[in-house]
Amino acid sequence: MKLYYMAGACSMVPHTALEWTGKPYQAEGVSLAQTKTPDYLKLNPQGAVPLLVDGDLVLPQNVAILAYLDARFPEARLFGSDSLEGKARAWRWLAFMNADVHKAFSPLFHAPDYARDETFKNAMQQAARESILRMLGQADAQLANQPFLGDAISVADVYTYVILRWCRSLKLDLSALTHLGPYHERVSANPGVQAVVAQEGVKP
Repeated sequence: MKLYYMAGACSMVPHTALEWTGKPYQAEGVSLAQTKTPDYLKLNPQGAVPLLVDGDLVLPQNVAILAYLDARFPEARLFGSDSLEGKARAWRWLAFMNADVHKAFSPLFHAPDYARDETFKNAMQQAARESILRMLGQADAQLANQPFLGDAISVADVYTYVILRWCRSLKLDLSALTHLGPYHERVSANPGVQAVVAQEGVKP
């Protein structure tokens, strides 16, 4: 089983999931340029990470990879629960981070070609920052009375951890979201997360 990842990207989530399974795996770091090469595009035409290869199965997309790993290694409790309801609670937050919050970062990481006017670009990026903080406010409220987003630490928390790393890198002001700082530290302390941070060579 082999995972292609980009250091510090959302591929940290399945990378951590693989650590949590305790099973042997390979992890290969790739650069943005490498994801656009003909050989890589044969595996994933989107030219993106993560990408999991398991025998004849070639599987892109975070949620697909995480669903597959959860089904293959149920004992790892990747969604923090053995119950249908508990897994659903973690899935809700995973889907939110993957489909809504992650997407909001696009103008901050790669402003679209049509945003050539500097005033328009700045307005777009400010709107993105406000949207991200507003959505993370939902997670902050969820964490007011519990340590993790679901029943126990799960891949949803790892995705949120990655999002919070991006926020810090982009210097988004999270000071009003008082529960996210301690939460970030709790997720950071997880041995699987620490192992992946070390493997990928990113700052804790």
